[in-house]
Amino acid sequence: MLRTFGPACDGSLVEAQAAATIPPTATWIDLEEPTREEESAVEKLVGIAIPTRDDMIEIEPSSRLYEENGALFMTLSTLCGVEEGMPTTEPITFVLAKDKLVTIRYANPKPVRAFFQDVRRRPDLARDAMTVLLRLLDAIVDRTADELEKSGAEMEALSRKIFHERTDERRIPAKNLTALLSRIGRAQSLLARVRETNVSTLRLLTFLGGSERLHGKGTEAARDHLTSLQADVSALLDHAGYLGDDLTFQLDASLGLISIEQNAAMKLFSWVAIVFLPPTLIAGIFGMNFHYMPELDERWGYPMSLALMVSSAVVPLAILKRRGWI
Repeated sequence: MLRTFGPACDGSLVEAQAAATIPPTATWIDLEEPTREEESAVEKLVGIAIPTRDDMIEIEPSSRLYEENGALFMTLSTLCGVEEGMPTTEPITFVLAKDKLVTIRYANPKPVRAFFQDVRRRPDLARDAMTVLLRLLDAIVDRTADELEKSGAEMEALSRKIFHERTDERRIPAKNLTALLSRIGRAQSLLARVRETNVSTLRLLTFLGGSERLHGKGTEAARDHLTSLQADVSALLDHAGYLGDDLTFQLDASLGLISIEQNAAMKLFSWVAIVFLPPTLIAGIFGMNFHYMPELDERWGYPMSLALMVSSAVVPLAILKRRGWI
C-alpha cells in the first residue's frame, strides 16, 4: 500500500497502477507491504533504491544506520502486537532523501496509525520531511512511554498480590501461582520489547543528530526537538531498567513462595508420618502370631493395645505443637 502526505496530498491510498503519478510535492511517502510497482515508482521519484525486507531485518548497526547517495537510511525496531497480547518488534525503515521522507514497513503499529490521524487533522505536520520524521519518532516514543506506565501498574498489582500484608493471603494455591508466573512472564516479554524499541530509537536519534542534515542553517528547531527526544528516550531506558530489576525481584519472590508451599507440603507429610508411625509399630507387634505373648491371653490386652496406639499418636502430636513445628 502506498500513501502520500504533504501539499496536494491527503494521505489517501494510491492504487498500484497509479503509483507512477505520485505528486512531486509529497513530503512523506509511506510504503506498507509495498508491491514491486510501488517500490519502482518511489525509487524513480526519489532517486534511491528501496531496502528490501531482508535488508531491514539485519541487526548490525552498519546495516541499519547509514548514508548513501546523500540519503539517510535509518531502520528502527518498533513495538507492535501489544493489543493482540503478543508484543513483538518489527523494523521500520526511514529514508530521508532530499526534501522527502520515505517509510518502508511490513507492520502497522499503533503510533503510526495515530500519527496518520494527526496529520489528517493538522496538515502542517507534513510541511517538510524532517518535521514528519521527528513527529513520527515522537509518537513512537510516546507509545513506549505509555506501555512502560502500564507495565509499572501491572507490576504494582503483582507486588500487592505477592507481598500481601496478611500471611494467609500470601499462601497462594498452585494454580494461582502458575497464573502469577504467567503474568510475570508476560510483563517481562512486554518490557523486553519496550527496551529494545528504546535502544533502537536512541541509536537512530544519535545517528540522525550526527548527520549534516541537522547542522545546516535553519535546523535549530529540529536539533532542539531531537535533543528533547534523546533526553526522553534516555529517561525511559533508565525507567525500564528499574522496572526490569523490580520484575526480577518479584520473580524471585514468587519462586520463594513456591518453595515455601512445597516445604509446607513436605512438612505436613513428615509430621503425619511421625504421628502414625508409632501406632503402626504397636499394631505390628501385637499382630505377630507368637505362642508366648502373655498380653494375648489377658482380658485387658486388646484395650491396652488400643490405648498404647492412641497415646503414641497423641504424644508426638502434642510435642510438635508445643515446639511450634505444626
